[in-house]
Amino acid sequence: KMVQAMRHGTLPRTLHVDEPTPMVDWSSGAVELLTEERPWTARPGAPRRAAVSAFGVSGTNAHVIVEEAPAEAQAAQAEETLRPAGAVPLLLSGRTPRAVAEQAQRLLAHLEAHP
Repeated sequence: KMVQAMRHGTLPRTLHVDEPTPMVDWSSGAVELLTEERPWTARPGAPRRAAVSAFGVSGTNAHVIVEEAPAEAQAAQAEETLRPAGAVPLLLSGRTPRAVAEQAQRLLAHLEAHP
């Protein structure tokens, strides 16, 4: 969920919380419960980071810090993955041989229109 939040630049609302606990002085710090999603913009020169915790019924606890990848690395990688170096197998299926042939024609038309 946090990876998708970073990808889309949106902080999701806090689930299953209708009212913050009165046991915490929410006004004294920078921590808050989000009652609705909001934009999540990165500070210039600093990646977005998020802490994710999980608490299991059996007593297993986990905590991880997630940091977004540098934008330059993502752009370079995306370019490389658009065009494979060699042949790529394509799977076609249909209920009948004619259906497979029609599917092949649609795929060919798409690949010719989007080289």
